[in-house]
Amino acid sequence: MKFMVTWRVHPDKREPVLKAFAQMTPEDDQRDLGNQIKLIGRWHDIADSSGVAICESEDPIAMSAWALNWNSVLDLEVRMVLDDAEVRALGQQRIAQQTEIKTSVVHN
Repeated sequence: MKFMVTWRVHPDKREPVLKAFAQMTPEDDQRDLGNQIKLIGRWHDIADSSGVAICESEDPIAMSAWALNWNSVLDLEVRMVLDDAEVRALGQQRIAQQTEIKTSVVHN
């Protein structure tokens, strides 16, 4: 599953959060994520003290645990998201199901 994580730094925590994040190594970042989460990408709006990350995980509890690591200094939202291929497949499945329903109603 893919997740979109959006965040906004608490206004009174901007400097400490920037300092802590700036000092993190890639190894620190991986420890923070844990071994159940793959970070696909992360983007920061530094002027707004907000950002977004896209992650993959089969474990929503791991995603929640990662969010809790930062919860005291960030407001976070975690949402499951689909990529283009997944949405197209779902759309095709839905269209096929609706066609089946309409066809069965007409033939009954």
